[in-house]
Amino acid sequence: MSIFLGVDGGGTKTHALLANERGEVLGFGAGGPGNWEGVGVEGMTASLQDAVGGALKAAGLEVGAIDAAGMGLAGYDWPCQKEMILGGIAPLGLTCPLEIVNDATLGILAGTTQGWGVSLVSGTGNNCRGWSRDGREGRVVGGMGHWSGEFAGGWDMLQRAVRAVVFEWNRRGPATALSGVFLELTGAKDLFDLIEGLYVNRYELGESAILRLFEVAAQGDPQALEVMRWAGRELGEMACGVIRQLGMEAEAVEVVQIGSAWKGHPLLTQTARRTIRKVAPKARLLRLNAPPVVGGVVLAMQRSGLETEAVRKKLIKGMKGR
Repeated sequence: MSIFLGVDGGGTKTHALLANERGEVLGFGAGGPGNWEGVGVEGMTASLQDAVGGALKAAGLEVGAIDAAGMGLAGYDWPCQKEMILGGIAPLGLTCPLEIVNDATLGILAGTTQGWGVSLVSGTGNNCRGWSRDGREGRVVGGMGHWSGEFAGGWDMLQRAVRAVVFEWNRRGPATALSGVFLELTGAKDLFDLIEGLYVNRYELGESAILRLFEVAAQGDPQALEVMRWAGRELGEMACGVIRQLGMEAEAVEVVQIGSAWKGHPLLTQTARRTIRKVAPKARLLRLNAPPVVGGVVLAMQRSGLETEAVRKKLIKGMKGR
């Protein structure tokens, strides 16, 4: 029996999954944040040790029993970081072949029907990765925002909404229901006080303001709806760039939507789909319905030359409820 390890190390948690070549789940473990940019390499190592150690304990196995491993790690953005990341993984004591990718790539391996396509992330931040049939990777810079032209995570949408309120105040734009909502959230007495307060950090808008933005859009406010369209276009254009990088314009490419912001308003999906289909007419958008850690196991199996489509479905079924 061959044993495969998958790891998903994100900004808030780390998951590890052990499975055999038949897709039977043998053990699962969890740890803390796995993004070295947030917790340092030592913190990443500790989270990996907790998650992988928990999976090994649940499976009743030693680390030497693992035949191949695949890891998706947040913060692994550039080839120059590989040695540093591998150094953080080394204390696990793995002696098997190991493949590491950015955590957004796991969504492709776990969420597409054939193990290739595009992941389009919109949560509090955003990301976009591609994986071709032959294992080539496409990507945007990695969520660097204004200087790299990557927008449309929840915080970016909120900034765009604040701009609409500023435009109401300075008469560059029409009135918006967002103004009343932000006055309520901050306790500001009027628009001047709100904008001055945001400028000098007397007031701040948190994640609750992002949720209220989606509510205002659902109520039909034109300026809030325009924020949704803007975000959908930005996300769609990122996916188009990755599709062009990998030469998938004529393919029936699947674009996996990852992140909580996609639930905010249907215009996000509708606008992103229209934007993507201008470049890839056969493209299909679908929501990720599997734990990303499944993609780590799939990555390990693919690098071992195994067929993974049927196995992936079994892994997803075995992970339900975890």
